[in-house]
Amino acid sequence: PFKETESEDSSGEEYVHVRVQQRNGRKCLTTVQGLGTDYNYNTILKDFKKDFCCNGTVVQDKELGKVIQLQGDQRKKVSNFLIT
Repeated sequence: PFKETESEDSSGEEYVHVRVQQRNGRKCLTTVQGLGTDYNYNTILKDFKKDFCCNGTVVQDKELGKVIQLQGDQRKKVSNFLIT
């Protein structure tokens, strides 16, 4: 019974990573990864695009899975959106 409780505690936390990648000049790209498979990425992307007035896409990565890419520096807006 102790082994089961240890495995539950260790797998309890998953992180969502919000990063900004510099493109060229003043242009940058915001990536959101680690949301999990329970969510519909296209619906989340649609809400992001409408609320933040930017363009974006969902990219399938071999290592990271599905990643949402948004144009511009949207870090604060994405984190506020996900928290509330």
